[in-house]
Amino acid sequence: MAELIGRKTEIEKLKTCYESDKAEFVIVSGRRRIGKTFLVNSLYSKEYDFYYTGGHNLNNEEQLKEFAQSLKDFSKSALDIELKDWFEAFRQLKKYLESVSGKKKKVIFFDEMPWIDNHNSKFVNALEYFWNSWGAQQEDLLFIASGSATSWLNDKLIENQGGLHNRVTCRLFLEPFTLKETEEFLESKQIFWDRYQILQTYMILGGVPFYLNLLDKKYSLAQNIDNLFFAASGMLKTEFNELYSALFTNSDKYIGLVRALSEKKSGLLRKEIIEKTSIQGSTLTKMLNNLEKCGFIIVYSQFNKPVKDAIYKLSDFYTLFYFKFIENNDFKDINFWSHNLNSPSINSWQGFTFELVCLTHLAQIKKALGISGIATKSSIWNRDGIQIDLIIERADRIINLCEIKFSIEKYSITKDYADILRERMSLFREAVRTRKTLVNTFITTYGVLQGKHSAICQSEITADSLFED
Repeated sequence: MAELIGRKTEIEKLKTCYESDKAEFVIVSGRRRIGKTFLVNSLYSKEYDFYYTGGHNLNNEEQLKEFAQSLKDFSKSALDIELKDWFEAFRQLKKYLESVSGKKKKVIFFDEMPWIDNHNSKFVNALEYFWNSWGAQQEDLLFIASGSATSWLNDKLIENQGGLHNRVTCRLFLEPFTLKETEEFLESKQIFWDRYQILQTYMILGGVPFYLNLLDKKYSLAQNIDNLFFAASGMLKTEFNELYSALFTNSDKYIGLVRALSEKKSGLLRKEIIEKTSIQGSTLTKMLNNLEKCGFIIVYSQFNKPVKDAIYKLSDFYTLFYFKFIENNDFKDINFWSHNLNSPSINSWQGFTFELVCLTHLAQIKKALGISGIATKSSIWNRDGIQIDLIIERADRIINLCEIKFSIEKYSITKDYADILRERMSLFREAVRTRKTLVNTFITTYGVLQGKHSAICQSEITADSLFED
């Protein structure tokens, strides 16, 4: 088993559940390829009393047949098991588990559970009956359910209003790796790139362990990207449709929605999403909630504006990269990335994507500012084409107006740019009518070059700070 990077909180919670003196019903969720199965297997692969993985696109009869085989394997029965429905399946599981003894906890793992629940299968009903009539009373039972379709797990299990209401005892949502964890993961693979290259890697692959594991230490970052995305057999060239079809029913609608979000880097208001997609009402609300729960979008408030004016931004790095460089690429140049590293298109994309990296590392930014223990609200501001990338409003009556810049060296502030920032600060103060102290804060790769006009930068954060725990 490969080294387990990060996941300290999740590991502690799983261990606590194993040591508890009551039945535990645990949900492990997160986007596809994030390492849910790897986490559970790392802790319990030698402890499983029963393990079943739902089959993608298997019908109910096929699912039951495979479940019966798993029961036969774990019970070491010489007899074939026939299951007519899921109620019978769980009765047989109960019968087998009652024969197991001598352990602190009996560990049962249902991986990719959402794939098991076919139309009219009554799988959830059977699970409800199994848990309520028997499982919940077993002090030595650790039941773990996992799946990429976070929305299914949330709707069917966590927020279940029927027999499973309030039955889940522990919920774990696996976030993508941070930059720090990404650095540790790459080092575990003997890939010792500098932080500038790791930052570029993160802009393309995000902190998704499966994608990061595809990188080959024999090649440079550019060569790896060519091999994974632009070569004829690139492993991530066709990942996109598989990603969304595995997560969502009506995946075409979800793809249309995220495509609309990808077209405007500053994000979209709800009314703008409706205009672009014609999706509205409760359907749009559910889709946006599902995308947010699966970690594909982030929702940002606008400074001093109501919740209805929130901005929705696509935050999945792989999806953004796919739309920008893969979807409409004719793939005639299998070394596209290596040949275009300094092109305006890639430079522009890096600037926008660095902003997103910063937005997903707010805890590290607060730590760098020395305000981890201070209550804050994060937002953005846009008025008459003047935008502030990130606003951090603090309980100590200070507002950091953050300017985010990606560059290959220290960022140089010109006179014209300094004038723009002074005017922007004045316009912001007048528009929001605040008496709080305003601080221009620069977040850059290597810091701000000291010079005649650098005084406009009152505090600064470099990319190294984003690599903190």
